Amino acid sequence: MLAILLLAAGRSSRMNGKDKLLEPVNDTPLLRMMALRAQINNVPVFAVLPPDRPEREKALTGLDVQTVVAQNAHEGMAHSLIAGIAALPSAIDAAMILPADMPEITADDIATMVAAHKNAASNSILRATAHDATPGHPVIFPRAYFDELSLLSGDEGARSVLANHKTRITFVPLPDHHALTDLDTPDEWAEWRARQHQGSLR
Repeated sequence: MLAILLLAAGRSSRMNGKDKLLEPVNDTPLLRMMALRAQINNVPVFAVLPPDRPEREKALTGLDVQTVVAQNAHEGMAHSLIAGIAALPSAIDAAMILPADMPEITADDIATMVAAHKNAASNSILRATAHDATPGHPVIFPRAYFDELSLLSGDEGARSVLANHKTRITFVPLPDHHALTDLDTPDEWAEWRARQHQGSLR
């Protein structure tokens, strides 16, 4: 069984005091929007949260999402991954790592990854790419890699695990720049909203 780890424990340190995961997307906080998109795929969703942002947990109210608190989230993304992996039941045989700050990842994109996982070899790592083949997120790791993921540290994320197993990666193309767009600053949010507005006027 596949599960989705929605990583939502970052500090939003470049947002000048605002929380990027609570920024509105279609009048809905980004974190809630991402959880809703994940839920549509009928895959268990685990949202990894920090211990000091109760408003993020509140944004998930009423959703069928299991929350996991990463006590050491302030030490980097690796600790969010470790907390999420540790919380997965033994029946889960693969985890989709989905950063919560990627507003262009759609429910259809997640469905594409889920379908690819169903057809992949048991030891294949699946990594989404942009339309030009640039690697991004989400990434699906089978359980065979969970121990290695649990040994990560700092803010490197899973880069070292991906580097160690290059030959086992299957790339899954997603539309446009969906697999790459993450928004970390107010300027990036403003530019992204301007592009969205321009696109809606075409």
